[in-house]
Amino acid sequence: MTTAGQHETIEDSPVGWVASHIRRYVQTDGADGGTFHGVPSLLLTTRGRRSGKLRRTALMYGRDGDNYVLVASNGGAAKHPAWYLNLSADPAVEIQVDAERITGRARTATGEERARLWPVMTKVFSTYARYAKGTDREIPVVVIEREPVSD
Repeated sequence: MTTAGQHETIEDSPVGWVASHIRRYVQTDGADGGTFHGVPSLLLTTRGRRSGKLRRTALMYGRDGDNYVLVASNGGAAKHPAWYLNLSADPAVEIQVDAERITGRARTATGEERARLWPVMTKVFSTYARYAKGTDREIPVVVIEREPVSD
């Protein structure tokens, strides 16, 4: 994924409090913003499926071994969040966890893997369970695998 460090601008979430969170996170390498309401937080950059622009948002996350796990809850809304639609169209992503920037590939967990990871994520943030009860859609669980480092 091409990043802003390579002269491509990243557009942050248009949601005011999320944009503020992202600014604090970037300015402090996650020292301010690395947790949100006591839950670990990372920055996810995807490529816009229609615009082609890089888009960044802040999300709570869990871990599964070396992988990072996200929940596309969209606050329990009937529609998937834009970031999930973007990574579904282009799975190449970048995440920032504290000061570390990681290039990865995102995929939606299915079947047994999703069944195993959903309770992991509801332990991370219990409100996900309430969101799931309030919507007819199955809330996606996303796994981000680190891209191998090439020599």
